[in-house]
Amino acid sequence: MQEITHAPVERLAESAVTKDSSVTGDLRVHEFPSKIFRNTRRLRVWLPPGYEAPTNQGRYYPVLYLNDGQNLFNSATAFNGIEWRVDETADRLIRQGSVPPLIVVGIDHAQSDRMKEYLPFRSFSPAIPFPKGKYYPVFLLREVMPFVGERYRIARGPESTGLGGSSLGALISLYAAIVRPGIFGRLLLESPSLYVSQRKILRRSRTLRCWPDRVFLAVGTRESGQEDNDRQVVEDVRTLEGIIRRAGSDEKRLLVMIEENATHGESAWASRFPQALEFLFGNNAEGQAR
Repeated sequence: MQEITHAPVERLAESAVTKDSSVTGDLRVHEFPSKIFRNTRRLRVWLPPGYEAPTNQGRYYPVLYLNDGQNLFNSATAFNGIEWRVDETADRLIRQGSVPPLIVVGIDHAQSDRMKEYLPFRSFSPAIPFPKGKYYPVFLLREVMPFVGERYRIARGPESTGLGGSSLGALISLYAAIVRPGIFGRLLLESPSLYVSQRKILRRSRTLRCWPDRVFLAVGTRESGQEDNDRQVVEDVRTLEGIIRRAGSDEKRLLVMIEENATHGESAWASRFPQALEFLFGNNAEGQAR
């Protein structure tokens, strides 16, 4: 099966901040240089309603880090012009009290190096002989998270820290949760590319005994449009579900969605994001596997 592609650290220098007026709420875009990957990308920081209010100046907020950040908030930057509508969804759920106010950080991918950064293992399909994904958790913990924490009021601890993505962005999120346990207490895995490197990530998953407190795992039944591949994709997700459940996660900690006829793309991930966000961060959220 081929991947469906989308197109000690020193204190980082202050980056320019711009505001994007095409989104709902306050989105701040930073040019972000990485010493680890030796490149520059954008971080898109969405702030919840009331963040700048004087009465909230002492308040610290949960944070959800999402990969492929250019696809989250703005159709002008999203793949094929289709965004996740993270800003609209988060704003609505916060205002109606379904989730507490939280910050969402979109981490743009590295353009032509996207696959290299999102693949933690050597791969023949897709052909990536020299992957860089093993450095991605370090990139998150030593560069991205300190950068955001120095500029925004971020609550600490795994219960306040989420990570997620789709496709290869979900794969590298899963890898980060495995190799750095106890950091991310909320994990969002949309259409994870579990097949790469002969499903090595599934073998690594079996080594993790303490999974994040809440995991949202979802996939469509028509991810590739090829019957055999589609069946295998769902089986891989069910295998991962079994691994997580055997490690002790019940329905309150793991929500699995197998969506009939859903495909591999932003529109499917956007449609499931409200339930994902509410399950991961909702005060009274309870999951029920489907």
